[in-house]
Amino acid sequence: MPQSSFNQLTEQLALADILLAGRATMHDPQDLPGKYGRVVRAIDHVLELISCEAVVGGGWAVWRHGFINRVTQDIDIILPADRIEEFLKVASVGGFQILPVTSGRWPKVHHKETDIQVDILSEGERPGLPPDFAPTTIPHPVQLGAAGCKLRYLQLAGLIELKIAAGRLKDKADVVELIRANPAQIDVIRQRLSEIHDRYAEEFDTLVEEAQKDDAHQ
Repeated sequence: MPQSSFNQLTEQLALADILLAGRATMHDPQDLPGKYGRVVRAIDHVLELISCEAVVGGGWAVWRHGFINRVTQDIDIILPADRIEEFLKVASVGGFQILPVTSGRWPKVHHKETDIQVDILSEGERPGLPPDFAPTTIPHPVQLGAAGCKLRYLQLAGLIELKIAAGRLKDKADVVELIRANPAQIDVIRQRLSEIHDRYAEEFDTLVEEAQKDDAHQ
């Protein structure tokens, strides 16, 4: 194994141990350990300067909502569509480097001090990959749990909505684990999904069955 890959694996294992030990007290993104907490606070600083709300999605939200073995390196945030340009402008002089992206892809920034990439998902964009885009768009962060000018975790129902909308195999696997971790929330989540799109509710029902089969064989 190359030394760089070995070092990365060692770092991930150490991070997993820290997250497992401290999960009960890590309620907010700002509580994340080490460099992850530092980049969250750096994002908060930009949000405060532009008076903007945002939520953390992706792997960190999956971890917070109960898939405790989920470890990720990047941070995904969801911003209002009309605030992204301003966010990027302020971030570029606040410790972040704007990364080049191909046409049609979402913006990314690199936090120089921690070497962590931040992926920016825009309200109003469609999850998924061409040609199979989702039938709905990403909601405004406030609809997903944002409050004030500090990062909050994406709420569980909204997280599952966006995971199903993305449609990748790893997103479906995340949903199965989230269902297993939150069985008491199944009816509430299904009701929300049925109000958004029938396809999401049908996919959710399929994933609930998969989760229940997994539990039955353990």
